[in-house]
Amino acid sequence: MDESGNRRVTRVNDVRTEATDDDNPEPGGYAAARLRLLQGEARPGPSRRSALAELTDDWLAGLFGKDVPGASLVAVGGYGRGELSPRSDLDLLLLHDGSAGADEIAALADRVWYPVWDLGLALDHSVRTPSQARKTAGDDLKVQLGLLDARHIAGDLGLTAGLRTAVLADWRNQAPKRLPELRELCEERAERQGELQFLLEPDLKEARGGLRDATALRAVAASWLADAPREGLADARRRLLDVRDALHLATGRATDRLALQEQDQVAAELGLLDADTLLRQVYEAARTVSYASDVTWREVGRVLKSRAARPKLRSLLGAGRQAPVERSPLAEGVVEMDGEVVLARAAKPEKDPVLPLRAAAAAAQAGLPLSLHAVRRMAAAARPLPTPWPAEAREQLVTLLGAGRPTVEVWEALEAEGLVTRFLPDWERVRCRPQRNAVHTWTVDRHLVETAVRAAGLTRHVHRPDLLLVAALLHDIGKGWPGDHSVAGEIIARDVASRIGFDRADVTVIATLVRHHLLLVETATRRDLDDPATVRAVADAVGSAGTLELLHALTEADALATGPAAWSSWRGSLVADLVQRVGAALSGDTDDLGTPDAAEPTAEQERLAVEALRTGGPVLSLRARPESAGVGADGEEGAQAAQAAQGAQGAHGAAGPEPLGVELLIAVPDQPGVLPAVAGVLAMHRLTVRTAELRALELPGAVEGTALLLDWRVAAEYGSLPQAARLRADLVRALDGSLDIAARLAERDAAYPRRRGVVAPPPRVTVAAAGSRLATVIEVRAHDAPGLLHRIGRALDEAGVRVRSAHASTLGADAVDAFYVTGEDGKPLPHEAAASVARSLEQALKPASA
Repeated sequence: MDESGNRRVTRVNDVRTEATDDDNPEPGGYAAARLRLLQGEARPGPSRRSALAELTDDWLAGLFGKDVPGASLVAVGGYGRGELSPRSDLDLLLLHDGSAGADEIAALADRVWYPVWDLGLALDHSVRTPSQARKTAGDDLKVQLGLLDARHIAGDLGLTAGLRTAVLADWRNQAPKRLPELRELCEERAERQGELQFLLEPDLKEARGGLRDATALRAVAASWLADAPREGLADARRRLLDVRDALHLATGRATDRLALQEQDQVAAELGLLDADTLLRQVYEAARTVSYASDVTWREVGRVLKSRAARPKLRSLLGAGRQAPVERSPLAEGVVEMDGEVVLARAAKPEKDPVLPLRAAAAAAQAGLPLSLHAVRRMAAAARPLPTPWPAEAREQLVTLLGAGRPTVEVWEALEAEGLVTRFLPDWERVRCRPQRNAVHTWTVDRHLVETAVRAAGLTRHVHRPDLLLVAALLHDIGKGWPGDHSVAGEIIARDVASRIGFDRADVTVIATLVRHHLLLVETATRRDLDDPATVRAVADAVGSAGTLELLHALTEADALATGPAAWSSWRGSLVADLVQRVGAALSGDTDDLGTPDAAEPTAEQERLAVEALRTGGPVLSLRARPESAGVGADGEEGAQAAQAAQGAQGAHGAAGPEPLGVELLIAVPDQPGVLPAVAGVLAMHRLTVRTAELRALELPGAVEGTALLLDWRVAAEYGSLPQAARLRADLVRALDGSLDIAARLAERDAAYPRRRGVVAPPPRVTVAAAGSRLATVIEVRAHDAPGLLHRIGRALDEAGVRVRSAHASTLGADAVDAFYVTGEDGKPLPHEAAASVARSLEQALKPASA
């Protein structure tokens, strides 16, 4: 200390500076040895850090000497861990038991501190007794964290060991109080410093996913309350320390910020190809630390919550009894337990390659994290998906992408265990790839996921949300390949979409969207929109009104996911103007998303219709495949075959994609309320409707009357399919009014509440202009939910219209339905009446809280 008693800090920029004060035992020798070590051929790494720490230990031990009993010199913090970078502070504690006089301790402190300062090394020091150290630690969390890594250097070893034991005991006893405080500290720091894995000039220590967080995970593990996932964590920490060592050598300063102008030099110091390679390695390490932090803090929260609830449960249940663990089913083989998504006890990932995607989709839709154990079990046991993917796998991917913001956390869990690159091998090239552009907020891979998140909010504006979401995920997949990333991306996207299982027409649409994802914004902001050649060029590139609709939504999602500077109301208005002009130019073209004409009824459909009219009641056929023979309402073979087919679908015994779900054919004599009755009965039995066709069928020369024919593809939400006889019995009761479907669904939802974490866009109901000459076409786009078709059918019945045909599709988690309705006179609705029906239907579909 100086004459005023304040801490003296002398910093010099060059470690070659040697002090020659006779009071310092060989400071020049230490400085020269330190310089040789740092300028040696060995690259930054654990061995060099250990050697530097050992060299410093020996020097400080010599300064400390052996003539003061009851005192010891202790390294704490980073120095205590042996993580000594070239410009690291020396964190030292002079510990004494109070037996020596104050002057003697002060003289000892000066003997150690002054030579350190004279060499220009930053020093963080303190002088305390064990009781003072423990009290300070109790008052200051940062001090306590530093003492957890206390390491003896010189003096009384028993004194140091006693302090270490006491501090660890204090930490474990106080963990329920101190860990929430530590978590809050980490969150505040992350708010200030940002995410290390996305920053162009990251702070290796303070940013989220950096060295501070890695140290916090060590502290959590030391509490014995929870532990971090260890796989890859040590390597990630080592990589960040290596980069910091190289940064210190490159700059000659004690800095943790990896500035752009220094990244090439740091990369060369580490023997890396270039700065992009350096950043990618930093991002990968930060991602590992961030994911480990998420998992660890979630476990800490779960344990603390369980401990807090334990006394209350003990008083309710009595001594020796434990509360049952609640497991709520979410999907086949997937349940919610204790706030996480885990695998059901009967789940067999080794026989169900779709399970990882099904679990991920269920977790994202419920807004819950995927259990670390579940993800690792699936990564270790699940078989690869066949090529092309089965229909269920494709639907689950779309459902995952359509969940919005919860998709990000679930995607990170899949990526941490290598499942994303297993599903999409081309993902490896964009994973953690930096974007050296201040406009971009994210790395390439995270930008793709963020674009899908943004696209999920625009699904009500397009007829094919599944194509929009997949194109959003793939639009920049060509980055990392030579040449124009849009051109390379088109080729990759075509291959990926084919492997995922889209048909040829859909593959073409996705490839077109990827190839031209920048077309609208670049044309709108750089070209003359009044020039017909401009509009025609865009129309020729896009090809159809349906693709234009998707490209418009993708353009907005891409810009919003890029960063705040990439989208504005001005740009949005220019793009909308261009889209309107191009749409007018394409108005005479064939729309590739139009509804096909109804096919002639099959012999099986005619048979069911005749039987329904003859008996006056519903007739059902539940079949594994459209081409397989069905059975009547009283048979069980159809349901058994369907269940077997659904199981085979999970095991993927056949090559190529299987149809999603099983076919349910229902024929009912034409009467009001058929649509809500059928849809309600299916919802009661937890059957998910994937596609639905309803049409009126007249059979000249056969039985008199009109039958309503429903050709639906359904799948069990989880568990077994119901028997056809049970479905028919409930449908008969629903049609005659003896079964209150709404009440039954409400009771079931109250007993087994469905977890919905997704904040979906509101439903959108429109009247299709010139949709049909014979009926009014009501289009519904909404988030799929149990009983959705029942609610739609009931609302249409209450509006006093007749549904003459319907075409419903569930694309991932989005329902895209069209209903051809007439008035009681069998004619299309007047314009005002149709608009009123659309408004009332949209209101009926909104959540109760909306």
